[in-house]
Amino acid sequence: MSPSSRQRASASTTLAVERSAGELSTLAVRRMEENLLWYRNLSAEERSQVGLVAQAGISQFIAWIRQDDQSPSAISIFANAPQELTRTVSLRHTLDLVRTVVDVVESRAPSLAGPGDEQLLRESVLRFSREIAFAAAEVYAGAAEARGAWDARLEALVVDAVLRGEADDSMQSRASALGWGEVSHVTFVVGSTPAGPGSTVPAIDELRRAARQHGVEALAIVQRSRLIAIIGGTREVLDVVNAVADSFGPGPIVVGPTVPHLFAAGRSARAALSGLSAAPAWPDAPRIVESEALLPERALAGDQPARRILVDRVHRPLTTAAHAALLQTATTYLETGGSLEATARTLFVHANTVRYRLGRISDLTGYDLATPREAWVVRIALALGRLVGDGRSNGGVSPPQSARTRSTLGSKVEPYAVPPGRQPDLVPRSLLEDSSKGSGVTS
Repeated sequence: MSPSSRQRASASTTLAVERSAGELSTLAVRRMEENLLWYRNLSAEERSQVGLVAQAGISQFIAWIRQDDQSPSAISIFANAPQELTRTVSLRHTLDLVRTVVDVVESRAPSLAGPGDEQLLRESVLRFSREIAFAAAEVYAGAAEARGAWDARLEALVVDAVLRGEADDSMQSRASALGWGEVSHVTFVVGSTPAGPGSTVPAIDELRRAARQHGVEALAIVQRSRLIAIIGGTREVLDVVNAVADSFGPGPIVVGPTVPHLFAAGRSARAALSGLSAAPAWPDAPRIVESEALLPERALAGDQPARRILVDRVHRPLTTAAHAALLQTATTYLETGGSLEATARTLFVHANTVRYRLGRISDLTGYDLATPREAWVVRIALALGRLVGDGRSNGGVSPPQSARTRSTLGSKVEPYAVPPGRQPDLVPRSLLEDSSKGSGVTS
């Protein structure tokens, strides 16, 4: 039945409903206080706003039964309520509100309806409630869509500010609007976008959904060919990344270091993006890899912070005077291909001494030279330390005898070149004797 052909209530019924509008509104509010827990938990201001919505609904019902072809308008019902009320009162709560008003009017139908209008009044209430429910759903859908679009723009602005390292007042305001003002333990994660047209939006939605299931916060955007996520509220970020890994495209997913809050996330972002660029240099890297594990590749790619970390972590501790033997052992062990016996012979020590020193090196630097990957990290770190001149330029180890520059011109034997600031090694007597025999000159 169209609105123009619906049967109208009598004038006496319409007048009785109109006169009881205030009573019905009061009764509806009382019913909500008795039966709806969420309503009791609202603040006084919010309860007042919900009461205005209920009163507007009853007024709209009176206007609807009085006119022939006017459809109920959800806009007029929610006009007196602020937009923020849609955040506090969900669509489900709104349907509870509509149901309560319907029950109130229905319970008063016998006393309000004129002769023969009781059934008609009940049907009118049910039809009105159905139309209002659909209209309310439309209002909430529009608000959610607008809020989602606005939140997406805010997310993009916040992530862009993190990438540029701009922790200013505007970023703080936007982060607070997104609910990130007090979020701690923040990690930057980056990978490739999913393959296929139209797959980025579902991937972002799935990433956010998976993050919510783990009880953490997540900001996610697509920037060119990269899918970027900022995850907050957890120290166990690898568990979350494992859960959302399917949202990313093929290739590595690089996890930056966890920082205290969003305004320090620029450091995590720089490390993660540097790791993503350098990841192809490690073909056997796991799909989910921390930027910390890619330090040597990042250093080779020119990442200065990665170089400083490696030098500070490996080279500088080993170049102290107290650890000269450890540096010599590390250098020799790496140069001999990781052979205990060859290292022991070169250093004229027992193999157990080499084992002990390797354990000390592992405790001091955090890297185990017996593991090929970690040995390569240490090799890179030592090379970088020599390049920046941190400590002795040659690593504190005498060059092998075969590298020394010899000269047998006449009876003179030149020692190998000595780096500045270092005492020259004495030329072994055996070398002098061999040179003397070749030139016919005695020492």
